[in-house]
Amino acid sequence: MLPGAIFLVSLVWYRRRLSVEDSEFDRTIYAATWLNVAAQLSAAQSARLLDAPFVFAQALMVLGYAVALGGALLDNARLFEQVRHLAVSDPLTGLANYRRLLDVLENETERTDRNGRPFSVLLLDLDELKKINDSYGHLVGSRAICRLADILRIHCRAVDTAARYGGDEFALVLPESQEEEAHRVANRIREVLASDGEQPPISASIGISIYRGDGERIEKLLSEADQDLYAEKAKRGRHPASDPRRRSPKS
Repeated sequence: MLPGAIFLVSLVWYRRRLSVEDSEFDRTIYAATWLNVAAQLSAAQSARLLDAPFVFAQALMVLGYAVALGGALLDNARLFEQVRHLAVSDPLTGLANYRRLLDVLENETERTDRNGRPFSVLLLDLDELKKINDSYGHLVGSRAICRLADILRIHCRAVDTAARYGGDEFALVLPESQEEEAHRVANRIREVLASDGEQPPISASIGISIYRGDGERIEKLLSEADQDLYAEKAKRGRHPASDPRRRSPKS
């Protein structure tokens, strides 16, 4: 009876692991361990008789190992997924990071070269972040960055990729989109920022570039969006200093 009871408990804990991502695996290991101890004792007592309890105990030992192995494999798979996600995510905003952005751009340029359907890139710069930091503190400045990130995450399509490009800059990749659609997305982002009631108010300058399958390098694509962004800043009377953190991607 004891091996059977422990086995049922271990199954319950294992089932909970399938539905709760952050549950502890220790309990399943403990249950499977005690199951095998109890099964060994039961088997030792009835081994000479080769009776039903002996067969039952041996079967429970095998099932206990299966439960422990299944839990370990499940944990390893989830751990691998967590590590993979952290490797391509920005820790502050949860958006894709710069490495992931370059991978997406490379994949999209290859796809456009194959099918001839262009895609768009939006570069966004959070306006007056230094002034926000100086006036309200860096915690509010970090919150401003996250506010813009949340808007990008909520208002982009499932196929789009929103990334933190670096510092107060973001990128939004719009697969299979023309310039008209890119401007429509940019205007929608501006409208959402303008209607956001959280203080302090924030705004963003946005630059756009289109890849049409002409074989240009990713570096040039981002540079064109960057130039468009800074032209918009100049038009609005915002003249940012050169940012030493800006990086030039490799093609």
